[in-house]
Amino acid sequence: MKKIILAIVLACVALPVMAQQTSQEEQIRAWMRNQSRTEVKTIHSNILGADRNYTVYLPAGYESQTDRSYPVLYLLHGMNGTNEDWAGRGHLKDVMDQLRAAGEVCDMIVISPDAGGPIGEGYWNGYFNMDGWAYERFFYEEFLPTVEKQYRIKADKAHRAIAGLSMGGGGSTSYAQRYADMYCACYAMSALMHLPAPQQAAPNGDKDKMWHLTKSANKYSCVEYVNNADDATKQALRTVAWYVDCGDDDFLFECNMDFIAAMRKAGIPYQLRVRDGAHTWEYWHSALYEALPFVSRVFGE
Repeated sequence: MKKIILAIVLACVALPVMAQQTSQEEQIRAWMRNQSRTEVKTIHSNILGADRNYTVYLPAGYESQTDRSYPVLYLLHGMNGTNEDWAGRGHLKDVMDQLRAAGEVCDMIVISPDAGGPIGEGYWNGYFNMDGWAYERFFYEEFLPTVEKQYRIKADKAHRAIAGLSMGGGGSTSYAQRYADMYCACYAMSALMHLPAPQQAAPNGDKDKMWHLTKSANKYSCVEYVNNADDATKQALRTVAWYVDCGDDDFLFECNMDFIAAMRKAGIPYQLRVRDGAHTWEYWHSALYEALPFVSRVFGE
């Protein structure tokens, strides 16, 4: 009898404790659902014949507010980089959360695809179609349609922006130029706007990844695209909000100024920011504090 009474007493004590633990766990889960987060995903590309990773920033409340959709920023890395650069070295989540708390940015999804890896280890690099690396086809035929269905994205020009650094700055500029009907804004940081043509033949054939990258950057020169634009193309370029951000000590400073000169001559509006700095992550991290509010303002127009 005493054992039965003891068991009843213990049960009476345990039930409130268990209920309290369950309540705390539910609160924690609810809190986590309302926090921003980043995740890394993989997509298989039939065009590239390979798997490609991508990193996604999801704003606070994404999981709990399931009836809500969001604008999207495609944020491109530079040469030798990967999809994890902006989240890791650029501290994207921290910057987004700070700016959101200050009311300087809207809620948005930020997606960083992988278009490279260390060249010294034989990885392809670049956002264009090259012999053996049809990345642009992959981006527009496989990647973009997949992620814009996977996440609750407002998949239209008014809510889609693109930005990037160095090679990704040139890639984002060229994409916004040639697909002006798809992007409302482009923010180019320390951008590879053009390169001189390489020698006529790759010294090591398909193994010379840098030769192919240089050739593509020359072929898709952002400067020459503006210089050669007809009236219809210039009008299309005017539908994109352009922002160029380059450090005064950056080795790509001159080619960014060549781009600005071409834009001025063509009568295409832009914003330009020249700050103290070089081709470094310190510069690109700080650029996020201007880039993210800029695209937010364009989304809100």
